[in-house]
Amino acid sequence: MHLMVKEISKTLDRIFTLDNISLRLDKGEFVVIIGPSGCGKSTLFNIIAGLMEPDQGTVWIDEQNWTGKAGRISYMQQKDLLLPSRNIVDNVSIPLLLKGMPKAEARRRAESYLPDFGLAGFGHYYPRQLSGGMRQRAALLRTHLQTSDILLLDEPFAALDAISRHSMQLWLKDLQHRYGSSILFITHDIEEALLLADRIYLFSARPARVRLEIDLLKERENGKDISLLKQHILAILEEETNI
Repeated sequence: MHLMVKEISKTLDRIFTLDNISLRLDKGEFVVIIGPSGCGKSTLFNIIAGLMEPDQGTVWIDEQNWTGKAGRISYMQQKDLLLPSRNIVDNVSIPLLLKGMPKAEARRRAESYLPDFGLAGFGHYYPRQLSGGMRQRAALLRTHLQTSDILLLDEPFAALDAISRHSMQLWLKDLQHRYGSSILFITHDIEEALLLADRIYLFSARPARVRLEIDLLKERENGKDISLLKQHILAILEEETNI
């Protein structure tokens, strides 16, 4: 087991947000969390990343307790958070500098990844000069350089147009296979979840509970009609939204 979230509960600003959440992420797996807006998905990511303490429950990584400890997992939030005053190479080098790597070496290493992340020739550009998709690629590279084995991605493509989003989805899946990363991914888009995921966790409305776990690899092997899965997920989300 690579990442195990066990019985996490959290009340945030007097609002009961997470209710006994347990999930796992195996090595090399792509797991998607989908649920109603405001149900606590991002709060869970903050807890997994060690940025917030749960009221109860634990976060295990490779059988070590990482609850409340930051720095082990890479976490990319919805906005790219690139610094406008720095070019792309200097932006994506930041995690390496924070680890104590000399600046010149950090820049060389960051530049070596630009082709794989679709940024060859753009290292000296500034964020304002790039498209939304290219800024997200840069943000993903920065996330990868922080820690490449476990990535938390919180709706990274939500702000992109449909064509750019689909292109980025396919690119991310290819990148994951190339580097063997384990990815935990939040989305509101059912089609995105079905395209990317090996497994899906469907959350209830707040306080979030795991309503359903779907093993898409097994479903596909068994010839399950994906359109029926989509309808099933949509029905549960509509039920939760109308509660």
